[in-house]
Amino acid sequence: MLRVAVVGSGPSGVYTAQALVQQDLVPGVRVDVLDRLPCPYGLVRYGVAPDHEKIKSLQGNLRTVLEDERVGFLGNVEAGTRGLTPARLLELYHAVVYCVGAARDRHLGVPGEELVGSRSATEFVSWYSAHPDAAGNGFALGARSAVVIGVGNVAVDVTRILARGPEELRPTDVPQGALAALERSGVREVHMVGRRGPGQARFTTKELRELGALPGVSVSVDPAELALDPSFADPSGLPAVNRRNLEVVRGWAAGPADGGAAARNIRLRFFLRPVELLGEAGRVAGVRFERTEPDGSGGVRGTGRYEEIEAQLVLRAVGYRGVPLAGLPFDEARGTVPNLAGRVLRDGAPSPGEYVAGWIKRGPTGVIGTNRPCAKETVASLLEDAPELARRAVVADPVAALRELGHEPVAWPGWLAIERAEAELGRSLGRPTVKIPDWDGLREAARGVSPS
Repeated sequence: MLRVAVVGSGPSGVYTAQALVQQDLVPGVRVDVLDRLPCPYGLVRYGVAPDHEKIKSLQGNLRTVLEDERVGFLGNVEAGTRGLTPARLLELYHAVVYCVGAARDRHLGVPGEELVGSRSATEFVSWYSAHPDAAGNGFALGARSAVVIGVGNVAVDVTRILARGPEELRPTDVPQGALAALERSGVREVHMVGRRGPGQARFTTKELRELGALPGVSVSVDPAELALDPSFADPSGLPAVNRRNLEVVRGWAAGPADGGAAARNIRLRFFLRPVELLGEAGRVAGVRFERTEPDGSGGVRGTGRYEEIEAQLVLRAVGYRGVPLAGLPFDEARGTVPNLAGRVLRDGAPSPGEYVAGWIKRGPTGVIGTNRPCAKETVASLLEDAPELARRAVVADPVAALRELGHEPVAWPGWLAIERAEAELGRSLGRPTVKIPDWDGLREAARGVSPS
């Protein structure tokens, strides 16, 4: 029997487990999927916006894999803590595949970024998604004006949640505390700002169109900024998704259809680069931008002209970066673990039994589905190495070994208990399922303790 640990239960981890148990080259593979959280699914549970039910339904596909008798889920187990080093994991398993993602958000690197009211979009997403690390994190939702820096899907998500009416979020699984805060929100204007033009923006068309479908919300784009984009007049050289995006923003360039009488306004801004967050009494009061222009090589350059946008809340959505895991090599420049086709490289040579998949392997690129071929490539490398890996002796009971190290694994029945507790919590609040947002609540639910 070949025993494999997959560290991380998001899409890349689950796709790795699926590829391992569905292959027929190496019989008798057993996979344990480890996660530091007591809940599976990674960013599908804690990164997909609560109003995106279709994407969240992907949990059903991941669930099918984790319920396979050849796969075990062990939540509440964090690699790198309590003696669970990479070296120790290789004493428990013949092979270990690290699918730990890219957990750190990128900073703007401008003065004033530390002001109260300046936060990362990652933190905001974690808060409204009930990630237990975000429990108690408050946001400046008393703000009248918010600036979201970035023009990718995460920026679109947080812009939409800020602009969406709370009555539309009540039927979702957003935690009760976040829902109450969003109900009290004073935000009436949301500026989503990019340093380049709409032809280079990274959002997908479906998500972009959703902004224009929000009840009581107007969306506007400055025609003069669109005219700066060389591809706006002739988009024929752009990929299909970028051409569709241009069609959408072209429709918004004439201004809001309701004449500006909407309860909330979204303003898409382009060719503006943040240079400073402005403050008053230690809090964000606005953002100073430099106007940019195309440089003729696909990038932008500064023009020396500046503009300020009032804001009491600033959320940066400018990308993610991998985080080093103690005991594993790490490429600081790329934010990834050095690897060759998924094999971890130590001092340039493959390290027997150690593999990576997902963002920690290739960087934070692609969509959820991109993780499937990435996982398959890694698994192909692992299976090629399997005859040699299987010769090494490992412990008979890795779960018992984890407990000896001080870990308290939450197995699949514990996760099912959390699901039942969240359904019960929703019923008690007159809502559908409501997520439990804190570590203690999740761990108690896993033990069968009802939420208060």
